[in-house]
Amino acid sequence: MTRAVAYGWIIFALNFGLLISDYMARQVLNAVFPLLKAEWTLSDTKLGVLSGIVAVLVGVLTFPLSLLADRWGRVRSLFVMATLWSAATLFCAAAASYEHMLIGRAMVGLGEAAYGSVGAAVVISVFPARMRATLSSAFQAGGLVGQILGVAVGAQIAADHGWRAAFAAIGLFGLCLALVYPLIVKERKIAALSGCAAHTKDAKPAIPSLRCLFSSNSLRLAYVGSGLQLFAAAALPAWLPSYFNRYYHLPVGQAGQLAAVFLATCASGLVLCGMVTDRAARNRPDRKIALAVSYSLITAVALAVAFHMPSGLGQLIVLGIAMFFVAGTSGPAGAMVANLTPVALHSSAFATWTLANNLLGLAPGPILTGRAADSMGLLGAFQLLPIPCVLAAAAFALARRSYLSDLEQRPT
Repeated sequence: MTRAVAYGWIIFALNFGLLISDYMARQVLNAVFPLLKAEWTLSDTKLGVLSGIVAVLVGVLTFPLSLLADRWGRVRSLFVMATLWSAATLFCAAAASYEHMLIGRAMVGLGEAAYGSVGAAVVISVFPARMRATLSSAFQAGGLVGQILGVAVGAQIAADHGWRAAFAAIGLFGLCLALVYPLIVKERKIAALSGCAAHTKDAKPAIPSLRCLFSSNSLRLAYVGSGLQLFAAAALPAWLPSYFNRYYHLPVGQAGQLAAVFLATCASGLVLCGMVTDRAARNRPDRKIALAVSYSLITAVALAVAFHMPSGLGQLIVLGIAMFFVAGTSGPAGAMVANLTPVALHSSAFATWTLANNLLGLAPGPILTGRAADSMGLLGAFQLLPIPCVLAAAAFALARRSYLSDLEQRPT
C-alpha cells in the first residue's frame, strides 16, 4: 500500500468518524423520546419536530454552506461544522425546557447542514471513479453506524444516568474528533490526491456553471427518488425505539438496544447494496438504476407485510428485511450524482442531493410520522411508509430511460 493510498484511507476513516458523531448527535434524541415525553408531557408531534428540525435546517442550509465550503476550504469548513454540532449537543444536555431543546436541536442542524455533502466530496475526491457507488454507500453507512451508537449508547447512558448525561457524552465525543481532524487532514494533500492543483491566491480553478447540477432529467430524478426513499429510512430510526417501547412493552434501554440491531441491519444493507451495485454496473451503467428500483420495491413490500402482522418474531424478521434494503438506494443515487456532475462541483452536487434527501425524506419522515401517530397510533403511521418507497421506485424507473444518453452528454 503506497503512502497516498494509506493517506486516502486515513481521510476516509476520519470523515467516517465525524459522520458517526454527526448521526449520534441526531439519534440520541430518539433514544430518549419516552423520557422526554414523560418529563415535559410532549405529544408525538412535538417529539417529531425535535427530531425533524435538524433535517429541516440541513435541507435549507446545505446548499449555500456547501458552496461556501468549496470556496473557503473543505477541511476548515468541516472543522467548524463538527465543533458547532458538538457544542450544540452539549447545550441540549443542559436544556431546561422544550423550547431550549428546540433551539439546541436547531443549532445541531446548523452545524450538520453541509457535512454530508462536503465530507462525501472529500472522500470521493481521493479514490478512483470506479469505486464511487461503494464509497458513497460506505460513507453513508457512517450515518447508520452513528444512529446505531446514538440509540444503543444513548439509551443505555440515559437508563443508567439520565438523558442529560447521554447528550453530554455524545457532545464531548464529537468535540474531540473535531479538534483532531485539521491536525491530520490537509487541503493541499487532498488536492494532490485528487489530481487537482491546490488553490492559491493567484490562481483559482474554474468553477463550472451551477446549471450543471440540474442539467439532465436522470440527475433530477435521482435526487427525487433518493429523497422519497429516505422518508421511510428516516421515520423508522426515529420511531422504532418508541414503537418497541409501546407495542413490545420494553423499557427504554432494551427498546433502544433492539432498535440498534435493526439499524445495524440497515447499515450492513447499505454497504452491501452499494458493493453489489458497483459490481453489477461495471459494464452496464444503467444496471445501478434497475437495482435502485428493486431496493425500493422490496422495502415497500416488506414494510407493508411487517406492519400488518402481529407483534412477535415473525414481524421482526420481515421488518429486518425492510431495514436491510431501505437505505440501499443511497449507493446507486450517490454514484449517479457523481457521474453526472463535474468534479469541481461535487460538493455542490452532493449538497443538492442532500437538499433533496432532507426536504423529501429526512425532514418530513419523522415529523409527519409523529403527526400521523397522534391521530392513528404509531402502528397506523408505520403502515403508510410503503407509499413513498413505491414513488421512489417510479422516479428511479423514469431516470433509467434517459441515464445512458445523459451520461454521454455529461459536463466536464
